[in-house]
Amino acid sequence: MTTSSIPQGITLTAPLQPGADRILTPEALAFVATLHRAFETRRQELLAARGARTARLDAGERPDFLPETRAVREGDWTIAPLPPALQRRRVEITGPVDRKMIINAFNSGADSYMADFEDSNTPNWDNQIQGQINLFEAIRRTIVLEQNGKTYKLNDQVATLQVRPRGWHLDEKHLLVDGQRVSGGLFDFGLFFFHNARELIARGAGPFFYLPKLESHLEARLWNDVFVLAQNTLGIPQGTIKATVLVETILAAFEMDEILYALREHSAGLNAGRWDYIFSAIKKFKRDRDFCLADRAQITMNVPFMRAYALLLLKTCHQRHAPAIGGMSALIPIKNDPEKNARAMDGIRLDKRRDATDGYDGGWVAHPGLVSVAMEEFVAVLGEAPNQIGKTREDVQVTAADLLDFRPEAPITEAGLRNNINVGIHYLGAWLSGSGAVPIHNLMEDAATAEISRSQAWQWVQSPKGVLDDGRKVTADLVRAIIPEELAKVKASGAEGQFDKAAQIFERMATGQEFMEFLTLPLYEELS
Repeated sequence: MTTSSIPQGITLTAPLQPGADRILTPEALAFVATLHRAFETRRQELLAARGARTARLDAGERPDFLPETRAVREGDWTIAPLPPALQRRRVEITGPVDRKMIINAFNSGADSYMADFEDSNTPNWDNQIQGQINLFEAIRRTIVLEQNGKTYKLNDQVATLQVRPRGWHLDEKHLLVDGQRVSGGLFDFGLFFFHNARELIARGAGPFFYLPKLESHLEARLWNDVFVLAQNTLGIPQGTIKATVLVETILAAFEMDEILYALREHSAGLNAGRWDYIFSAIKKFKRDRDFCLADRAQITMNVPFMRAYALLLLKTCHQRHAPAIGGMSALIPIKNDPEKNARAMDGIRLDKRRDATDGYDGGWVAHPGLVSVAMEEFVAVLGEAPNQIGKTREDVQVTAADLLDFRPEAPITEAGLRNNINVGIHYLGAWLSGSGAVPIHNLMEDAATAEISRSQAWQWVQSPKGVLDDGRKVTADLVRAIIPEELAKVKASGAEGQFDKAAQIFERMATGQEFMEFLTLPLYEELS
């Protein structure tokens, strides 16, 4: 592609790596520009509405179910029928869009693979474009990787592909339309859909998506309108696209019926995105002097507000004939330590056993080595059934107060504070170096878990309840004193990353007076 072939009004501000011309074609860029011109004004209006809602929460407003959408919640409706490829989703594996991960995930034995352009992927230009190339080849089964004397290629039987584009809050700074940055989500979705929709339809499995970070049904409606325009533009039947929404913000938990309704012709259900959900609770109630969560390790799926959210999501989905997919356990296999590995595997089993017994239709894992463990727990409950959507859980009754029952508040420990600082520095340093999914202390960390680490440190400093179990108040000075100690530990671990810069960024985020909405916003400006 030459400069003269780029459609009018479009500017690329990054070089094209080998193979990018297959993805960044004039026609594909024009398609992305069409989406941008149709929806950018609404995206900005919705982001402004987020800011206004945050200001009201900071001033003491408490969220509740919307009175103006009561008819939707009480109405008798269901989502459109699911295609066969989305009937069975007992185990879904997720991970970034690098070549090896894609091949291993497709071959993992999972029912589905969510290819992630978002939280487990550093969105530098090379990662975004190479990820599109990798998926283009994987769908056509031409993807191959030669590495360390081994050949990686796809098996005959592979997982069903779903793709997660970036959230509405993120831009793609390397593509300008009429002088404006395009939405990162529309960039990821548009390129993938333009090149692969017809190929996926011909193969009987797609195009399917996951939608992250939604805070309202109006944001879901925007995605629905994107889908309608995209299908019309390419001459694809309406309703072909199916999308699962990650309920990973506490505000979205109050609008789950409405989100399903907004996407009902394109809906593939909801997912309990637990780590971002915890971060969202901290972020939305950061100025509430009565709010203060205990150490991250204490905030399990069994604490009151998380249990209420998980059960309400399950009931809401099944009432609307929609799949309910459980979230991610951060545990991963632990090599060279059989005892620790056995404990990790027991943790995975308990997590998936709870989801399956509650009535969830599937759950997430982050590593191919966990697929069989998770699958055993779902098969033990479901047998040969593809799902348990018929389990409607009429016994579940969740109120707004239940969703806002933020316990436990204790303990807050020095070990917990140090872990937050250590994980934050380690993850930010790896992210800046291009790795968005990082094993740290035998857990798989991504942007969502890193958000908990930095937001908890900030909130403990700000809250009068941010007191360690030994009686010391968490202060900015205490955080600053611990940072160099934990930085030294990260460096001594042999990990690779831009850790000095990460420590500086973490300090600003954890001790400044203003709270940064997403850590990826300032970090993205550091990327090439």
